[in-house]
Amino acid sequence: MINTIQIQKNREPWNKGKLVRQKAPLKLREIWATRIRLQLSRKVRDLALFNLAIDSKLRACDLVKLKVREVSQGKQILSRAIIEQQKTHQPVQFEMSIRVL
Repeated sequence: MINTIQIQKNREPWNKGKLVRQKAPLKLREIWATRIRLQLSRKVRDLALFNLAIDSKLRACDLVKLKVREVSQGKQILSRAIIEQQKTHQPVQFEMSIRVL
């Protein structure tokens, strides 16, 4: 037990001496490159989630909790949706651009 405590005390934080800040937003070129790679590899689910993330600007925790019925009605995709954010409990309305493979 003493050995594990000593190891934990000697371990340095991963960000010690580094400037850690918010990541820069994706550039338009990077967004399109990602879309094309996902299309070429036929990853429809991943492409749909990526497009929804770009359109809605939701946090990842809110994206993964989305239900299909929240962004569609029957077999038709809604052009607009309102989602309540988990962190702030504020509703976020966004438009979805429909892209077909």
